[in-house]
Amino acid sequence: MDLDLLSDSVSQYGYPALFFLLWLGIVGMPIPDEVIVLSAGVLTSLGVLRFVPAFIATYLGVVSGLSVGYVLGRMLGAPALNWLSRKKGMDKHLARAQQLLDRYGSFALCISYFFPVVRHVVPYLVGIGKMSFRKYALFSYTTGLVWSIVLFVAGYVLGDNVEVLEGFRSVFNQGAAVVGIAVVLAGTAGAYGYKVWKGKQQARKTRQETEG
Repeated sequence: MDLDLLSDSVSQYGYPALFFLLWLGIVGMPIPDEVIVLSAGVLTSLGVLRFVPAFIATYLGVVSGLSVGYVLGRMLGAPALNWLSRKKGMDKHLARAQQLLDRYGSFALCISYFFPVVRHVVPYLVGIGKMSFRKYALFSYTTGLVWSIVLFVAGYVLGDNVEVLEGFRSVFNQGAAVVGIAVVLAGTAGAYGYKVWKGKQQARKTRQETEG
């Protein structure tokens, strides 16, 4: 956990440093977003930051950073994708993002939070696909809130224990992604089941009206 970088940035620029470090994830910052969010929680537990403003700056940094990708993708279209594909090592992340979208549709915005780099790529792709902002915000901002709360509070509770924090981050990314996929599949199955049931109910009602 690079607490020194975050601590120095906060001491110089205050809470906006949290926001911009997360916002800059869109251009490939070497520190993953989840590390910064955990570190913000740690610094809060040490009394360097205050809980509420630190969390607000963190959450806004996360969702605004991802939203830049959505806006660029929606405004620029294919050129945004070409720009992404030229970045070193981006091909595998683009492929993973497209796989998530092909398999889970809009829910890929939720699942992608648990895959570093991919979480920044998916907003580009849904923006290029002209997803409405309302739909994008519904899936991305709500998931981002839960994701930020869990990591921030974990950093706050676990404190400055590098090994424990790294272990938590690894388990969180892997475990939460699996749970997220399971929830999406269960929700999709439930929605399909409800649609089938609703269709049968409507057909039965129509038949009764015809017979009556």
